Amino acid sequence: MSLPRISETEWEIMRIVWKGQPVTSAEVIERLQKDDATWRAVTAKTLLNRLVRKGALCYETLGRVYHYSAKVSEAECVAAATRSFLDRVFGGSLTGMMAHYVESRELSKAQLSELRKLLESESGK
Repeated sequence: MSLPRISETEWEIMRIVWKGQPVTSAEVIERLQKDDATWRAVTAKTLLNRLVRKGALCYETLGRVYHYSAKVSEAECVAAATRSFLDRVFGGSLTGMMAHYVESRELSKAQLSELRKLLESESGK
């Protein structure tokens, strides 16, 4: 199954659904507006509908209320977005991405140690 492309604003909706599914549109709107009062109900509903059309969400109606659930896991979407980013920006080169990251930031000793441990644990697999 091909995973849908999820925009930045759609990620905000998906995170809410993943945390508390099933959720109603009213719950989604309330949580969005809690973090950012500029969110509009119509925008949130448009994004929910778009995510249903993309196959990322499904819904069940109970009376006149829609209850949304994710059809794809957060881990699947993170993996797909990571692969897409890596392919688009670094031509699929993980080494290139890591080199850029390390060279463009001043990493603390703790961060470098954490990266070493992760790489060492992966090389032992």
